[in-house]
Amino acid sequence: MKKFGGKVLFLDRSDINTDEIIPAKYLTEISKEALRPHMLEDLKLEEFDPQEPSVHEANVIVTRANFGCGSSREHAPWVFEVNDINVVVASGFARIFRQNMFNCGMLAIELPEEDIEKLFAHRGGDAAIEVDFENDRITIESGKGKETLSYRISGFDKALVKAGGWVEFADAKY
Repeated sequence: MKKFGGKVLFLDRSDINTDEIIPAKYLTEISKEALRPHMLEDLKLEEFDPQEPSVHEANVIVTRANFGCGSSREHAPWVFEVNDINVVVASGFARIFRQNMFNCGMLAIELPEEDIEKLFAHRGGDAAIEVDFENDRITIESGKGKETLSYRISGFDKALVKAGGWVEFADAKY
């Protein structure tokens, strides 16, 4: 099983949709790798530049409510996967985006808004998140301190992630 966690990219906005994650004009690409340079290129957020090195060094995204809304497409999790982002933490997800993350063997961690605020308190200081997958906990650490929070995902979704995604899960079970 892969290791989850790493440097954090904070996206301080609700309702970030799949067109902002990966613009629709790239949906005709035939490989995940071709999506790599276009991650978040249409995201409009104050002081955010998708070409900034810190964006491409991140392994975890912390954001707000209704993340991944809009069109239902696997390309949104794929662009994160090919850019080594393996965890998205939000106060809420669009249902299909959330399931596509698990189907790709990645984590979509939903936390209450007050816990999201605790994570955002670490913004601006080289924040990193470590995921204790077996015990359903995440720990954020930055120059501003350290905080551990609990999360819950269903047993089935946990099995998908542990297997590496839906295809690997099905291959092992059926």
